Amino acid sequence: MINLLIRLNRVNRERFLLRNLQDYSRAVKTLTWQRQSIFLGVSILTGSFFSPSLAMVFFVISMLCELVDLSLARRVERLQAGDEAGTSKAYVGYLINTIVSTLTICTYTVWVAGQSSGEGLFTSLFFLFSGALYAAMNNHQIASILATRLALYGVAFFVMTLRDIILYRPDMTSASWLQFFTVIFVMYFVVDCSRIFLRMYRQDLKRLQDLKVEHERAKEALVLKTQFVAVVSHELRTPLTSIKGSLDLVNSGKFGELPPRVAHLLGMASKNSERLAELVNDLLDLQKLEEGELKFDREVIDVGAFLVDAINWHQGLAERYDVSLQLDEQGLMPAFVNSDQSRLMQVLGNIISNAAKFSPALGEVDVGMSVKDGRVRITVRDHGVGIPDGAKEQVFARFIQLDSSDQRQFGGTGLGLNISREIIEALGGIIDYDSTLGAGTTFYVELPTVPGADPKGLAAQVGQDKDATVLRNVAI
Repeated sequence: MINLLIRLNRVNRERFLLRNLQDYSRAVKTLTWQRQSIFLGVSILTGSFFSPSLAMVFFVISMLCELVDLSLARRVERLQAGDEAGTSKAYVGYLINTIVSTLTICTYTVWVAGQSSGEGLFTSLFFLFSGALYAAMNNHQIASILATRLALYGVAFFVMTLRDIILYRPDMTSASWLQFFTVIFVMYFVVDCSRIFLRMYRQDLKRLQDLKVEHERAKEALVLKTQFVAVVSHELRTPLTSIKGSLDLVNSGKFGELPPRVAHLLGMASKNSERLAELVNDLLDLQKLEEGELKFDREVIDVGAFLVDAINWHQGLAERYDVSLQLDEQGLMPAFVNSDQSRLMQVLGNIISNAAKFSPALGEVDVGMSVKDGRVRITVRDHGVGIPDGAKEQVFARFIQLDSSDQRQFGGTGLGLNISREIIEALGGIIDYDSTLGAGTTFYVELPTVPGADPKGLAAQVGQDKDATVLRNVAI
């Protein structure tokens, strides 16, 4: 048991270190040109006033350290979780290269500070302070590397400021002591900044880990929900089909005339069983969409003939809501789409049902089509209350109706238009609407057309589509 705990602790440390190394490597690659520009600027500036040859040596060593860092960053990108040896080697490589790079910077700035009777002291102090602040802001992913840099920078700071104090032993009111105490303050400031950046980084890591845990829990909950919906929907469908079939058979009058009150109750039961069947079908479609299992059997469809069929198939639905369906026959024209007829009919049925629900009694629902720029648009217009501005996300959202109160006038699950949008987008089209409050709403579906002059050409084109299975006989 103790060995297992030790092993788990080592694995957790390795994962934490690998994550730190990955973040550090990302910063190395992102900021490489910035660092190289800084080294180049320092080399040019100090070389112009002091020694060009030493400035060149400083620049070359700094660039070699940069190349090593970039090489280590690429190696870290290829590391996999569990590669303890590779992670340790990358960490040691970064640490050694940090020591070499920092010693180079410190040695060069100390040398510059001692040139020309101390005229380079201010420049060296500024460069060193900038380097320490840069490390605090961008090297906080690995605390030991940050601490190494700051410790060496601190030694260089004190060497530059204590040298004159040791050599000349000035009194406490001299500029040398002022510089020394200023360096102490600066180092405290840099260390405090480093601590803050390190704490913020680790807090972000903690939040990210918490988010991953919550994400995994949410995924598990989603899987359970999907499985629950699928099982319940399938289990409901079988008895519901039997109940609905029995009710329809009794209501058909084959067993004799029913008393008015009984007929009324059975009629209500039949309507509600139909609504329940629609809900079950919607839930099954939703579950298939979420799992990417909704299949499409594409075929070439004559849109005009399809609309005629749609009007005939939905007359019963229109009568239920006491409205009439009107087809703009003069607007019909030869237009063909490569689509799934049953799914397209499902979408159009949802739109017509929605239009009928919100139409006034004895109102009309207008169905039409138009063709423009290689796309056919199917329109369904009602003359109802209209949809408010800014409600588009709600209209196409799941389980949401614009009137969601307990006293809402019309039933429904709020799934129809959401499923319709998913289907149309999967078929390569778009679904949207235009609406004016008090004047009605026009829903439309747009799909790309296919050439309709040559049935053989259509068959060949459909045959090339991996989803196509059948070519419907169309009238041209």
